[in-house]
Amino acid sequence: MAEEFEPKIVAFLCKWCSSAGSDLAGVSRMEYPPNVVPIQVMCSGSVSPLYIFSAFNKGADGVLVSGCHPGDCHYIKGNYYARRRIHLVKKLLEFVGLEPERFQMSWVSAAEGTKYTQVIKEFVNELKPLGPQNKLRRNP
Repeated sequence: MAEEFEPKIVAFLCKWCSSAGSDLAGVSRMEYPPNVVPIQVMCSGSVSPLYIFSAFNKGADGVLVSGCHPGDCHYIKGNYYARRRIHLVKKLLEFVGLEPERFQMSWVSAAEGTKYTQVIKEFVNELKPLGPQNKLRRNP
């Protein structure tokens, strides 16, 4: 019997909100898939498209960028800049032949541990039918 595919997800999490939401989920012992490698960034607006493509290049099956809710950014407009980049990144992913569904953005506050777990569960379920990402993966 073949082993079921488990996607590898790299999550760029805003230090002030989404990373704290992830921590809340952990300390509250909420269950969610262990498929995520969290990377804390100062702001979702600081996540360059190069970081996203680098994650895919290093073997990620999906990439998540998560930040403060619009209007609640600690850096005033950082999450608005991130939101603008979503469309660019999805178009670039399509251009290189990768499914845009492999990249997502979410808004999770420090008090939303439950929402964080829901985002991760849904993303894992969306990635499973797509299978492993091999188009951008660098050969060792």
